[in-house]
Amino acid sequence: MILHTVLCALRADYDAGELASIMAGLEALDIAGFDRFSHGPNIDLEGKSPLYPFGFQCQFTDRAALEAYGANPDHHALGARLVALCANGADGIFVSDLEVSA
Repeated sequence: MILHTVLCALRADYDAGELASIMAGLEALDIAGFDRFSHGPNIDLEGKSPLYPFGFQCQFTDRAALEAYGANPDHHALGARLVALCANGADGIFVSDLEVSA
């Protein structure tokens, strides 16, 4: 199983409605092996990620499912919209892919 975590350094003037629309679009993606999607504010209890006030996590059955997500044109379009909301564009997005046991 792969846990795909994305943290976003949102611009101070980001559009909350646009962010909600992007999250709804990601959640609606119909990709085999894309099992779970969750998103929300980063409460940063340990004070380790204050530059990333928002994030989301996807769960994939395996690497092939993550690769299908990565190649999906709807994912690309949603990702471009997300990049536009982040400080420093794509550099304002942190991504981690953890391979974990089910």
